[in-house]
Amino acid sequence: MNLDRKDFLRCVGAGALGALALPSRGSVTVASEPPLPAFSSGTAEGYWSAVRARFPLDPGLAYFNTGGLGPASSPVLELFTRTMMAHQRISDTGFEGFAPARATAARFLGVSPQEIAFSRNTTEGNSIVAAGLRLGPGDEVILDSHAHPGGSFPWYNQAKARGVVVKLFEPDPATAAGNVERIRALVTPRTRVIQVSHVTAPTGIVMPAADIGALARAHGAWFHVDGAQSAGMIRFSVRDLGCDSFATSGHKWLGGPHETGIFFVRKERLDEVSPPEVGAHSGRLPVLPGVLHYSPTALRYEYGTRNAASVVALAAALRWQEEIGRDRIEERGRELSSRVRADLRAIPDIEFLTPEAPGLSGSMLTFRTPRMPFATLFGRLEKGYRIRCRPVSEQNLNAVRVSTHFFNSPAECDRLVEAVGSILKEA
Repeated sequence: MNLDRKDFLRCVGAGALGALALPSRGSVTVASEPPLPAFSSGTAEGYWSAVRARFPLDPGLAYFNTGGLGPASSPVLELFTRTMMAHQRISDTGFEGFAPARATAARFLGVSPQEIAFSRNTTEGNSIVAAGLRLGPGDEVILDSHAHPGGSFPWYNQAKARGVVVKLFEPDPATAAGNVERIRALVTPRTRVIQVSHVTAPTGIVMPAADIGALARAHGAWFHVDGAQSAGMIRFSVRDLGCDSFATSGHKWLGGPHETGIFFVRKERLDEVSPPEVGAHSGRLPVLPGVLHYSPTALRYEYGTRNAASVVALAAALRWQEEIGRDRIEERGRELSSRVRADLRAIPDIEFLTPEAPGLSGSMLTFRTPRMPFATLFGRLEKGYRIRCRPVSEQNLNAVRVSTHFFNSPAECDRLVEAVGSILKEA
């Protein structure tokens, strides 16, 4: 059985699909949205206020949890709805939207479209690597102890299923070189995989991925990067990371719809990661019985009917970030994070777990205080002040994490700091 897109078009004819008027694949700006004003340093806050106006966030909510779930803008959500309804009107899958979306995602990440698969989240990409690599009992996998469950569970699942040995290193918040050395200390002749969180979820430490990738290559180990917290927060090229595979979510810093993700495998190594699940689009099997031939591209990791509207809308979110400027977005997030850090310093008994050095930090700031458990502080911020952060319970860190993205404002940051100060005064 073969459901190659070209064969499908030949079967149904171009007429039926031609009746589907797909939304524009150009700018995500829609007629109801005025264009953003020109950016200048003197009018920056007006520009960022216009950006914020594109988001349907409750204006009374100060939202600092993009690292958990980022909001999508109204234009992206409108495109998602229009695309979904256009497909529903003729009951079509909309697969023709995948190719241009794949090209957009590839450009954004600095790789080729043949190396890109659309997943449902970072967890799915991580799981494909863990299950798809040919590992056996005693083969070792090194990862950071701050890995999100979506990054650690796939490997511990392989420990249960295949006897893979998981080895952990504690991220070094002091120096980039320290993280490379902590990994190096764990490498043995049995090391088959090294995985890092590009930015650690609990503490916001930016890992020196390119240096770790060089270490992995020197020892013949597969290098996988969990980019859930980096894509859309900081500017980088996946190619420059030197990784063999990379996974990220569209519904965090990228501002895409829920349940979207991007998965990359370097084209030279595609055959080393067997697709754990396959179906239509994964390959070709013209007649049963026969031999399944995987797609020569990362399309082998996609299968079955998908919601094309999600993928089209994710691509629109990527294009909008490119229009605003990825460097500008990174700078804005860092500025706001630095503002929160500087003002929190004035509050007694605040300890920061996120490094301050620009090379080691981005737009997430994790802090704690001995004066109050993290859950209490988080709960009081949310219920008493309508400020949404993220509690950090991993590894008994007992902290609160603040994510600052380009839709946040200095006033919201000040509101957060004032709330923390007021809560701790009563502690």
